[in-house]
Amino acid sequence: MSQRSAANEEYVEFSAGRIGHLYRSACLLTGGDTHLAEDLVQETLGRIFVRWRRVSAADNPVAYAQTMLVHTFLSWRRLRRSSEQPSASPPELPSNDDGDVALRVTLLAALAQLSARDRAVLVLRYWEDRSVEETAAALRLSPGAIRAHSLRALARLRAQLGDDLSIFVAL
Repeated sequence: MSQRSAANEEYVEFSAGRIGHLYRSACLLTGGDTHLAEDLVQETLGRIFVRWRRVSAADNPVAYAQTMLVHTFLSWRRLRRSSEQPSASPPELPSNDDGDVALRVTLLAALAQLSARDRAVLVLRYWEDRSVEETAAALRLSPGAIRAHSLRALARLRAQLGDDLSIFVAL
C-alpha cells in the first residue's frame, strides 16, 4: 500500500469517527440550522483532508478538527453577515422521540440569540469541555476575553431562559 493511500485510509477512518460529533457541535454553533451545520462539517472535513499530514501529526487531531470547525463557522458568519437574513419564524422541526424536544428547541433558540463569538465560546467551553486556555488558543483570544465572553453569554442565556431552571430538569 502506498503512503498516499495509507494516509487516505487514515483520513477516512478519522472523519468517519468524528463526523457525528462535529455535526452536533456545528448544530450548536449555528443555533440549530441543520443545513448550515452540514455545510460547515463538509467544509471542515475538506480543509482537514487538504491538511491531513499536519492534522494527523498534531498532538490532538480531534481538538484540531474542532478548532477548524469553529474557525470555519466564524469565517462563514463574517462572509455572510450582510447577505442572508434569518426568517421570522423557524421551520417546523421533525419529531424526535429520544429526548425532550421542547427543551432542545428552547435551548437552540436561546443559543441562536447570542453572537457568533459568544456561541463559539460556550460550545468550546461547555459542550467540548475545553479549558479557558484551550478555548483562548482556539479562538485566538486572551483567557480574560474568554472569561468575559462566557460570563456575558451565560448571563444572556439566563435572562432568556429565566432563573427557575428546575423546569428544564426531568424528574
